Amino acid sequence: LRVNQEEVPENCSNIQDEEQDSDISKHRQKIAENRDQMRTNVIQEIMKTERVYIKHLKDICEGYIRQCRKHTGMFTTAQLSTIFGNIEDIYKFQRKFLKDLEKQYNKEEPHLSEIGSCFLQHVEGFAIYSEYCNNHPSACIELSKLMKQGKYRHFFEACRLLQQMIDIAIDGFLLTPVQKICKYPLQLAELLKYTTQEHSDYSNIKAAYEAMKNVACLINERKRRLESIDKIARWQVSIVDWEGPDVLARSSELIHSGELTKISKQGKSQQRTFFLFDHQL
Repeated sequence: LRVNQEEVPENCSNIQDEEQDSDISKHRQKIAENRDQMRTNVIQEIMKTERVYIKHLKDICEGYIRQCRKHTGMFTTAQLSTIFGNIEDIYKFQRKFLKDLEKQYNKEEPHLSEIGSCFLQHVEGFAIYSEYCNNHPSACIELSKLMKQGKYRHFFEACRLLQQMIDIAIDGFLLTPVQKICKYPLQLAELLKYTTQEHSDYSNIKAAYEAMKNVACLINERKRRLESIDKIARWQVSIVDWEGPDVLARSSELIHSGELTKISKQGKSQQRTFFLFDHQL
């Protein structure tokens, strides 16, 4: 079959352009669908972990605390306060948070869910984690003392079985709030990655990510300062015949310590140990 070569290029280029446009359009659509799917996955993961976390908190409050309070011969109020901290307040707060999160969750099209505002509304409430995280080391110490006795080990295991809790020891359950507050910024960062700037939730997710990152940093900083104060208190107690005012009256952090040589006017030298605090030497 002979074809007039002169007439082909024009028609051919039009067909090629249309095919190219069609390919680009399909490619863009595929990218958008993939991003929507990834956003769906992240949203569903956030919802799932939130529901599992609420179940853990409920098990601690109803499975452990409630049973412990019944056994006044085994636990004092002070012991329970040390072991469980303000976890009941956290449970109450998280239930409200999940309820609001469920309202914003779009079951039919999860990628369209707008959950950023939930985090922003509750951001001040997350501050209660600070008290729990600061208390957690004391809780671990108190719990390990009790666990040396068989009756306490058996008691906590009986509580776990009675509540039909998953096979994790009590210290594992008590660690979950500490892990949770650190996980929020990671989840929001992942969600932000798959949220386009055109998405109605973009600005809220971005703001929520920054806010939750600040919450986690603030908790870590408070924890670090408390540990520093505790360290100074232990250091001062260890010094025999301490004279002068309490170091903690003016300082809260040991910056540096080391050996220095003191030389008198007569040229005599003495080795001294110096401690530099944030407001005194």
